[in-house]
Amino acid sequence: MRSLTRSEVFGMSSYVMLSLAAAFAGSVASLLLVPLVQPGQMQGLGERMAHLPSSVEKLALYFVAASAALALLRWWAAHLNARLVSGYAVRMRQQVHASLIAAPLPALIDKSSAEIANVLTYNVELITQGFSSSMQLLVVGVTAAVSLGFALWVSPVLTLILPLALGFAAVASRLFGHEQSRISRRFIEDMTRLFWRSEDFTRRLRLVRSFEREDAEKAGYGEISMRLGQALGRQLELIASGRLLLELLVALGMAVVFVLAHHWRGVDSASLIAIGLLLGRLLPYAGSTRQSFRQLRLALPALELWHRYRALGTGRAVEPTPTPDRPNDLCDLHIEKLRLSWPLPVRIDDLTLRRGELTLLCGDSGIGKSSVVDVLAGMIIPDTFIAHCGEHRLDFEAYRALTKKGAYISQGVRLWQQSLRECLTWVKPEATDHELQQALRDVGFDSRPIETPEALAAALQESPVRFSGGERQRVLLAQVILRRPVLALLDESTNALDAASELAVLAALKRRLRETILIVVSHRAGVAALADQCLSLGRGRVALRTAGRTETREAAETQLSSL
Repeated sequence: MRSLTRSEVFGMSSYVMLSLAAAFAGSVASLLLVPLVQPGQMQGLGERMAHLPSSVEKLALYFVAASAALALLRWWAAHLNARLVSGYAVRMRQQVHASLIAAPLPALIDKSSAEIANVLTYNVELITQGFSSSMQLLVVGVTAAVSLGFALWVSPVLTLILPLALGFAAVASRLFGHEQSRISRRFIEDMTRLFWRSEDFTRRLRLVRSFEREDAEKAGYGEISMRLGQALGRQLELIASGRLLLELLVALGMAVVFVLAHHWRGVDSASLIAIGLLLGRLLPYAGSTRQSFRQLRLALPALELWHRYRALGTGRAVEPTPTPDRPNDLCDLHIEKLRLSWPLPVRIDDLTLRRGELTLLCGDSGIGKSSVVDVLAGMIIPDTFIAHCGEHRLDFEAYRALTKKGAYISQGVRLWQQSLRECLTWVKPEATDHELQQALRDVGFDSRPIETPEALAAALQESPVRFSGGERQRVLLAQVILRRPVLALLDESTNALDAASELAVLAALKRRLRETILIVVSHRAGVAALADQCLSLGRGRVALRTAGRTETREAAETQLSSL
């Protein structure tokens, strides 16, 4: 109940009332069989049906009307169920995705990528199936209570009407099989796309936030979620239509049999058929009820996991309104003091970050380099932060507001878009093909042709055009150029390139982004030749070395420019 909105509770109440009305209509249709087959024999109902007309044709018409009311009420309830279930699925997916987009990064550090992908995809599917099963169990309960009540009121005798109903069911089920198969295939395809968008979420979140593409991510995710919801709703509607056809055929067939039996005389099994119809209406639920309980049991732990992730987005602090003391434009940043105790202890003093310069951040693995980059990207709030921009003193919130237009490429981040063009226009939707091609050329993406629209439409995820790790990193660096950020942070985002290619790409970024503070994390000593300063992290110490414009570095830059 905690996962339901008021409108969904109201919808479920309406669904129960429709199911109750359908159960009464079905029971009335069953009781009308008695006077049709044996006029004047009320079979225990006494005078309660004495007001019925004596004409068999009118009784048959009443029977068809009651049966049609039953079928239409159940069809109406099924369409309401389809809207409720599909809407519930869309909302559950969008809410947990929005919570993850808004979650503070420290809350996600101990969460595995597989679990997050599961929460966003299959886990929600289990919850939706559980919700659908609970709706079906409501129908079973209402129908069973009404049908058994009427059956015991009349007679405890069973009939053999079930095989006829099963035969009609087999015919009806085949009429919509082709469309159901097509919808199922599309459902699997969209679920796969949803998984690609959801995989490796923690690393990708840095990129999404630093490029300020939260809204684009929500829109793209919502589009696929909508298609999945529509497919689910259509599947339920097809099931309802098949059941409608079945019940109309049964009603019509029974009416014809009763009319013929009356005129031919000698048939005295109407009461058995009536009771059989009352109890036989419950037989189709026998197998589905067990499955519904199974799905409901699976949905409960899935719902608990959903609630746990749904709560993550409530902890992110609202960004403060910029204060008048904050500079309007970024100047050279001087970080006077930075202290971080979690997830790794880090202390940095007197670090100056200048536009157009490259700062190399190096040190042993696990020493805290990524933690420093997370702080500089504004993803983790440090224990202490004192900085200056010109004459303006900055606290951490003012620093984050000043460097909001950023670009953060963390180590191992994956591309999730479908094509090369989609990947680049995700950063800059208004970019022309010429701009996209130029950005790719700047980062040395020349291993395959990029001069045609067809080349930009190349699929990123599929063989035989699957991109290598180095090519994917070049595409991400092309995103940085298109972004033109105030602050660019590259956390080992060139490690798939060879040493010479790494230097050439970093030199190109410096040339193209002369107004950008560029911070690079790398284990390769050769990058130091290109860096303006090196920040080396060690156990309990931080060493800062300013490179200066030495002849060695100038020679390296000249050589790399020619590359």
